[in-house]
Amino acid sequence: MPKISLDMPNELLEDLRVHVGEDKKFVSVADAVRTACRKLLDQLDSIDARHGRIKGE
Repeated sequence: MPKISLDMPNELLEDLRVHVGEDKKFVSVADAVRTACRKLLDQLDSIDARHGRIKGE
């Protein structure tokens, strides 16, 4: 799996960490970021579909 690096404001990272850990929604910060990216891409696909745009064009 490719690795990426990004800069993130500390406030955003701290907010994210509230949801990471044992008995929480995400097992790691990386898992939370991957999930957020997937959700964003699904939302963008849905918007494109509503506007009649086809992926890849």
